[in-house]
Amino acid sequence: MVSYVNALLYGVGGLVVAGMTLLVALQEKLVYVPVLPGLAKSYAITPARLRLTYEDIWLRSSDGVRLHAWFIKLFPECRGPTILFFQENAGNIAHRLEMVRIMLQRLQCNVFMLSYRGYGASDGYPSQHGITKDAQAALDHLSQRTDIDTSRIIVFGRSLGGAVGAVLTKNNPEKVAALILENTFTSILDMAGVLLPFLKWFIGGSCSKGPKPLNFLVRSPWSTIDVVGQIKQPILFLSGLQDEIVPPVHMQMLYAKAAAHNNQCLFVEFPTGMHMDTWLAGGDHYWRTIQEFLKQHVPEGKEDDTRAR
Repeated sequence: MVSYVNALLYGVGGLVVAGMTLLVALQEKLVYVPVLPGLAKSYAITPARLRLTYEDIWLRSSDGVRLHAWFIKLFPECRGPTILFFQENAGNIAHRLEMVRIMLQRLQCNVFMLSYRGYGASDGYPSQHGITKDAQAALDHLSQRTDIDTSRIIVFGRSLGGAVGAVLTKNNPEKVAALILENTFTSILDMAGVLLPFLKWFIGGSCSKGPKPLNFLVRSPWSTIDVVGQIKQPILFLSGLQDEIVPPVHMQMLYAKAAAHNNQCLFVEFPTGMHMDTWLAGGDHYWRTIQEFLKQHVPEGKEDDTRAR
């Protein structure tokens, strides 16, 4: 009996050590995947391939990292809404161009696509602290432009991008008019137990029960669940119910947390939507949902109202 207990304890201890080793050595590679297997880090295409009007933008984050972005305009003088788009954790902004092409037409908007540090043509290495600075640099750039309606800047984040966008929106209530979250997780702490189930006993976010002794090892916790409840701007939640990466319950929990403090929240489900293709699976209903949200919360004339005040 004693030997059995000892073996069990050694086994548990081994799991803890293995978990700690994985977290310390591989966590950035699990959270941030700038290069998809078999593909180059560089952009496969540019907006020009899709005949989109765009600018190459080069920025400096507050810590000096050189960042690249594309600013794609519906047409040169477009003063419709401008969407600041934050991508998922894998690949680069070129892989989102087909979706953005449709977004431009359906929403009659401009789109600013930022390459996080370490992604695409941007310098540096990704981290939560660094990417938060990158997002702020992108918003500050947009806010200083004179060729757009700066009162109609909407942050749109998918998956990891939703975590990035939530922090940026909370920190900039005067600059961001609204937030759209799609298939976003409650936190990386909660996702650790989804991707590596044995870790759920040792790592977890504010939604988890019991002590989580290894949380201190996670360098990029991205705890969106602790951020959304502090956001005052309107929030649209777009949830693909067939999401194979982030359990849809994460989006439900984010909505519940936000709606408890903010009466300008809307939650919409897409029954056949997966993690990356909810925009495609949702079809016309997907785009009409966003159109109506923007029409209600970021209407034309907002720029004039802001100036009048």
